[in-house]
Amino acid sequence: FGVNDGLVSNTCLIFGVAGAIADAKIILLTGIAGLLAGAFSMAAGEYISMRSQRELYEYQIGQEREELERYPDEEAEELALIYNARGLPMDEARRITKQMIANPEQALNTLAREELGLNPDELGSPWGAAASSFVSFCVGAILPLIPFLMALGDTALFVTAYISAGALFVVGAVLSLFSGRNAFYGGGRMLLIGAAAGVATYAIGSLLGVGIS
Repeated sequence: FGVNDGLVSNTCLIFGVAGAIADAKIILLTGIAGLLAGAFSMAAGEYISMRSQRELYEYQIGQEREELERYPDEEAEELALIYNARGLPMDEARRITKQMIANPEQALNTLAREELGLNPDELGSPWGAAASSFVSFCVGAILPLIPFLMALGDTALFVTAYISAGALFVVGAVLSLFSGRNAFYGGGRMLLIGAAAGVATYAIGSLLGVGIS
């Protein structure tokens, strides 16, 4: 999804600027600025989101820790009821949970998994999420810039259109694998949406360019 965001947003940005002005250097600088701005924005947003989520999980686990310290018998009974609801005889469930409570860390890990549905060892990495978003956005956003980086002159915009179209189809086809849809349908849909966005931004850029000049 990060690749898709970078690809669509920077392609539209490039086409919008190209519609207003034909200077390849300005288009290139704008595309690079769009790549960096979008990548840092995505990374910052993902970091804040993941950090907030992790802090929430850590707070919930901290509450479980306090309850376990204050009310170990009650927590053991709650855990026994969970196991009993899953089919384990109550006496056996209580015996197992009594043994767990004797080991506070094991008990906390078990309570976090069974009551909160959390794995204390896998709460997510804010920095990892930020880096992943940054890189994936850059991968998508760099594709429409390649012809301008290669200084292809007047043909750069046409080559960008072909590269972006192919990339949109591939991204759409790949994303369709996660939804169980037909790859050609997913690719074609993504291509049409991206093409419509590109044409619209180019047209708006052309109108703005005429108005400004």
